[in-house]
Amino acid sequence: MEKTAQTYPHHVAQTSLCRGVILLCWLAVSGLAHAETTNVAGALVKETNLGLQPHGGNWRMEKSAITDTNRPRVLLIGDSILNGYRPMVVHSLEGKAYVDIWLTPMWQSEKFNKALGNVLDQGPYAVIHMNLGLHGWPAGRIKDEEYEPLTRSFLEVIHKKCPQAKLIWANTTPFLNKTNLQELNPDINPIIVRHNQIDAKIMTASGVPINDFYSLLLGKSEWNGGDGAHWKQPAYQLLANVAAKSILRELADEKVSGDTKHP
Repeated sequence: MEKTAQTYPHHVAQTSLCRGVILLCWLAVSGLAHAETTNVAGALVKETNLGLQPHGGNWRMEKSAITDTNRPRVLLIGDSILNGYRPMVVHSLEGKAYVDIWLTPMWQSEKFNKALGNVLDQGPYAVIHMNLGLHGWPAGRIKDEEYEPLTRSFLEVIHKKCPQAKLIWANTTPFLNKTNLQELNPDINPIIVRHNQIDAKIMTASGVPINDFYSLLLGKSEWNGGDGAHWKQPAYQLLANVAAKSILRELADEKVSGDTKHP
């Protein structure tokens, strides 16, 4: 039975460039015991001209070390906003799911789809939570007429690679005017809103639940980190609470089949 898309409620409750090829290493990262940072082919890239680095680290793919093959696996996909709230999500899912993380500055494109396919090959995953869009607004990156088909195409990649995965979409957070944080950026934020509206149409039609991160932080200028794009701890905690609750809801919605738990 096809699931109806829903927006999870708001009351449910937060510089350096990647230089060169990241070597295989084992890290202890925010609850990811012995997390593996891997250079999945094409998945680790540079963002050279926006100044939107992932605070606290480089763009990367983190794989959780699996010790219990009966535990489901979750994939978080996102940009620097995800990097702000990922530790709290990992903590909330500790003992309940293994969490892999793909931090990327990529935007909807054929190049992104190829990298996404490589990342999904690290699965299978029971739930995939997607939160990207902060890097898709500059002129020329995504033509207006291409945004919708490109967004649909990356959903097709996920359905092909992880057909049993449950998907959750989190829309893009507001982009404030860094010279006056009481205002939305007059040039960038309208693009964010337009993309969020297209995403909502696509996800609703596809039965993908939506976490409305934009509305959660709209009007919360006191939580902005000062650059208009990034946020302070209270904002990331709020986003983390919503993301974790939605993921747990999807995991509990029906019994996860065994082949989505581990390779």
